[in-house]
Amino acid sequence: MNNFDFYAPARIYFGKDEHKRIGALLKPRAKKVLLHYGGGSIKRNGIYDAIVGSLNEAGVPFVELGGVQPNPRLGLAHEGVALCRREGVDLILAVGGGSAIDSAKAIAMGALYDGDVWDYYETGKECKAALPIATVLTIPAAGSESSGDTVITNELGDRKYGYGSPQLRPLLSVINPEFFYTLPKDQVANGVADMMSHVFERYFTNTSHTDLTDGLCEATLRTLMRNAPIALENPTGYDAWAELGFAGTVAHNGLVGMGREQDWACHMMEHELSAMYDVAHGAGLAVLTPAWMQYVYKDNIPMFVQFAANVMGVSGSIRDSEAVIQEGIARLRAFFKRMGLAGTLGGLGIGTDKLEEMAKKSTGAAFDDEQPLGGLKKLYWQDVLNIYRLAQ
Repeated sequence: MNNFDFYAPARIYFGKDEHKRIGALLKPRAKKVLLHYGGGSIKRNGIYDAIVGSLNEAGVPFVELGGVQPNPRLGLAHEGVALCRREGVDLILAVGGGSAIDSAKAIAMGALYDGDVWDYYETGKECKAALPIATVLTIPAAGSESSGDTVITNELGDRKYGYGSPQLRPLLSVINPEFFYTLPKDQVANGVADMMSHVFERYFTNTSHTDLTDGLCEATLRTLMRNAPIALENPTGYDAWAELGFAGTVAHNGLVGMGREQDWACHMMEHELSAMYDVAHGAGLAVLTPAWMQYVYKDNIPMFVQFAANVMGVSGSIRDSEAVIQEGIARLRAFFKRMGLAGTLGGLGIGTDKLEEMAKKSTGAAFDDEQPLGGLKKLYWQDVLNIYRLAQ
C-alpha cells in the first residue's frame, strides 16, 4: 500500500426532504448565491420551485444562470464568471448532475482568477482560491457532489479536459433519492456506467497489499450492478435509488482509491469521444472499458482474475486464468447491454475516420507533447488507437 493523504470535507445531507433545508444551510455561509442549473427538467419536475422556495424562505439573495448542457461548455462558464463578478456572488449552488456541478466549479475558479479559467484545464496550474460550492444532486453519476474534480469542454477546438483541486470540494451536498424517480432510462444507464468507471479507474492497479480498498471497490461495483436493473424496472423504488445515490458518492470521493496507483486511461480516452462527437460520457465509457480490459489484462493477470471472480461472479479453475478473465469481460459487456448501452463505437454513431486524430489528442501527441495514459499499462497514442479499433 502506498502512502496517502485522504481529505473529504464535503458534508452530505442524504435522504427524503433534505433539499428543503438548503436555504437554512446556506444562510450563514453566503450573502449572495448563484443558482446554477441545466435545462428545463428541474422546472418541470418541481425541484426548481422547491429550491427557490427554500432560498426565499431563509432570506438568501440569489441570481441564477441556467443552460448547462451535458459535457458542459466553457462559454457558459465564462458567462457565469462575469455574472458572479458583476453581482458580488460569494457562493455557487449547483442544482443538477455532474454537468451542472462541473460547470459551477469552473465558474468558482474563474470568478477569483485574473486570467481565463481555461488556463487551469489546459496547463494544470494550481488553483489557490475558488468560490465555495454547494450542490443539490438530481442525477447519480459523476460523483462531483463530493469530489474536487471538474471537466469542461472548450467548444473552440473540440477539446475536453479535466482538472482537480482541493479548492473545488463542495462545502455541502444534498442527495434526495426521490429526485431520481423521473430520470430517463438512458440517463440512468449512462450514470451507472460512469459510477462504475470511477471505481474501475482506481481498482485496476499494480499496487499490492490493498485488501481494504480492493474490498471497498468490489462492494461498490456489486451494489451498483445489483440495484441499477431494479431502478430501471421500478423507477419509484426508493431503496434501490438510495443505494445508487450513495454508491455514486463513495465511488468518487477518493476513498476507494487511497493507497493505490490509479489508472484513468479510459476517462482520458472517452473525453476525446465526448469532445469530438458530444456523446454521453457514461455511454462512451461503457464501450471503451471492456475494450481497454481486453487490451491490457495480460499486464496484470491476477488483478483481472480477481475482478472476474469477486465482482462478476465467475467461477472456474485459476489454472485457466484466460478463460476466467474472458468470462468476466463478457459478463461486463452483457451487463452494459442489459442496461441498454451501446456495445461499440459504431453503435454510438462514431466512425473510423477520426480515431487516429482522437488517439493523438488524448496523449498530447497531436500537440508535440505526448504523455502516456494510464497506470496499470502505459498507453501511447498507437495503443489508444488500437483500443479505439477494438471498440469499433
